Formats: sequence, C-alpha cells, structure tokens
Amino acid sequence: MGYIMELRKVVGSRPLIMTGANVILLNKQNELLLQLRKDNHCWGLPGGSMEPGESLIEVAARELYEETGLKAKKLTLFQIFSGEELYYQYPHGDEVYNVVATYICSDYEGELQADKEEVEELRFYSLKELPEKISPPDWPVVKEFLKKKTSII
Repeated sequence: MGYIMELRKVVGSRPLIMTGANVILLNKQNELLLQLRKDNHCWGLPGGSMEPGESLIEVAARELYEETGLKAKKLTLFQIFSGEELYYQYPHGDEVYNVVATYICSDYEGELQADKEEVEELRFYSLKELPEKISPPDWPVVKEFLKKKTSII
C-alpha cells in the first residue's frame, strides 16, 4: 500500500477515494476463501489498493498472491462496487471511500500461506455458513455475490 501511505503523509486521516480490487475465490467444493484480517479482526476477501500503473486485474492477482500464496490462473470480473456503502474508517482512524473491482476465481494454483503482516488466518467457508464478523467494506460484495451466485457458478 505504498501509494496510499504516501498520500496519507500529505492528507492525514481525511477521506480518500481508494481504488482497488478483491477476489472471490472458490475451491472445488464451492467454498469461499476468507482471511481473518489483523487490522479489524474481521473476515474478509483477499484484496487491496491499486498502485500507480497497475490495472485492476493486476491488483486482484497481486493481492491474492501476497495475502494467500495462491496464483490465479483465471480471474473473471464480477462487479464494480462504490458508493456510500463502501465508506470505511480503519481502526487507526484513516477514512476511505472504496471503489472496488471484484473478480471471481475458481482456477488457481499454489499452497495456502497467509501474509504474516496482514492476515491472522485463512479458511474456506461454506456459502451457507459464513462467519458473522465480515469486514464492513467486504460485506456488500459478499452479500451481492450470495444474491447472484446461482446465475454465476
């Protein structure tokens, strides 16, 4: 998150529009990969903010690999999310309005390995038994995926 951290030195905690991507990763049992985040202790999707010069699909692939150790063989755009529902204030006070490209991935390789700086745990969940504490900026994405999943997968 180099670019955003550089901006924070100039603007402090005030709201930024933060563009990024996340990944809905499904295993062969159609379970959703979630990560327990260290910053807010909620479960969320692998993802993060865009660096200058990156495409959204590159952000999704990079963040998936950095946070989970998995490499996407194929990423399919699901939807772009933005608006008031994606406002978030981090536990340390920084505020953002997220603009997020969400990709779906079920074709991947590698071994699960959590990023030690950002992730406490990685776990696959049945779509019918998701954890209660889903990270606030990821909840609208997960909710929309669950609503549309039968027409997607």
